Amino acid sequence: MQEIWRLSAAELASLIKTKKVSATEAATSALARLDAVNPQINAVVDHKPAEVLAQAAAIDAAIGRGEDVGPLGGVPITVKVNIDQKGFATTNGLKLQREAIAADNSPVIDNLYKAGAVILGRTNCPAFSYRWFTTNLVHGDTKNPRDPGITPGGSSGGAGAAVAAGIGHIAHGTDIAGSIRYPAYACGVHGLRPTMGRIPAFNAALPERTIGPQISAVSGPLARTIGDIRIALAAMSARDYRDPWWVPAPLEGPPVQKRVAMCLNPDGLDPVPEVRAAVADAGKRLERAGWIVEEIANTPPLREPANLQTKLWLGDSYEAQLETAEREGDPGALACLRGNRTKVFPFDAAAFSKALTRRATLTREWLEFFEQYPVLLMPVSGELPFPDHLDRKDEASFARVWHAQLPQIAIPFMGLPGLTVSTGLVGRIPVGVQLVSGRYREDLCLAAGEAIEAGGTPSAAIDPAR
Repeated sequence: MQEIWRLSAAELASLIKTKKVSATEAATSALARLDAVNPQINAVVDHKPAEVLAQAAAIDAAIGRGEDVGPLGGVPITVKVNIDQKGFATTNGLKLQREAIAADNSPVIDNLYKAGAVILGRTNCPAFSYRWFTTNLVHGDTKNPRDPGITPGGSSGGAGAAVAAGIGHIAHGTDIAGSIRYPAYACGVHGLRPTMGRIPAFNAALPERTIGPQISAVSGPLARTIGDIRIALAAMSARDYRDPWWVPAPLEGPPVQKRVAMCLNPDGLDPVPEVRAAVADAGKRLERAGWIVEEIANTPPLREPANLQTKLWLGDSYEAQLETAEREGDPGALACLRGNRTKVFPFDAAAFSKALTRRATLTREWLEFFEQYPVLLMPVSGELPFPDHLDRKDEASFARVWHAQLPQIAIPFMGLPGLTVSTGLVGRIPVGVQLVSGRYREDLCLAAGEAIEAGGTPSAAIDPAR
């Protein structure tokens, strides 16, 4: 048998359930892998090995008693450092929050425990989870295991780097403007941003979120197989009363025609040739798998919802966010806020009301589109993964980054699900595509994603490149 840490979550859970591998063996393998490769990439920034082994021992004991340990029974996974885990600091990449020790678990953590997962460690993010690059003043710089010269993505950069390097079989991330989908893209794995309301969220250790994050930020999984994404979504989605936005929607919707709209250049994105080629290749894979693929010239609007999403995210309480960032002193966070100032400030009551009003209209337009085409295939980004910290190079580079990320920023404004599917490499630089569907139709994204995955070379854990 191959090394335990290389297995998919589904394979490992089956082996543990049938007592061919113990949860303790799996945890020991995961901890050894973390020790071996994490110093090179700094993906996991906090973990307690004794607690990891205690979790695994409890799973083994439950199996010994004949109990059902859940779909992730004994599977080591990582969680992002911006959600509450009892006894750990919810830093969100901030020195200012080093003492924000959680007294209780967030709903996501509790749901993972209920599914039998063993939480291996906590992964890095940029300060405030603002950027598509992962560094901060409290935990340091995370490197991409594929190529240390390119970004691991952000804000769930630690999650993407960890799962790509075989540190855990699934990673938890969060996404308000691409923060699951882009690290998956940059690190050559898969990542699902679920529909808003699918996975419950709440951090008791921190103040209540403003309305923008409440209606657009989500938790979701990153993994090396689409099958593991599917298992993790089901585990994370269980009910929790603490999130008033949670919706008891079924994980499988009614059958629809296997029809995909493919757009190579949505809303003036003008992607580089390698990105266009990846989308076109994914379309061919879908056709070979029996899907009807229709190329369209354009999608419903992306630029307007992207601009409004940025305002809801950064413009609401802009001055307070800027003051906190200045106290933190993080250069990347300050660059993000100052670089977007003219776009998002001032954001008065009239502008706020207009944004929410337009949200209804734009969401309706997108939902009408999905009545005709159940799934949309388009780029994740207009470019291949960026050179690391490109957004801090100069004003032109900052603008270049924000333009390229248009397909990621827009989708959360409508609360839609989006799945990054890794499709291959350009040299040693990952590339992939994005699948989007109607609200609570993650099942359609996953079905199309599995067809694309099956038509190419599977993603596998790698040793960090030098």
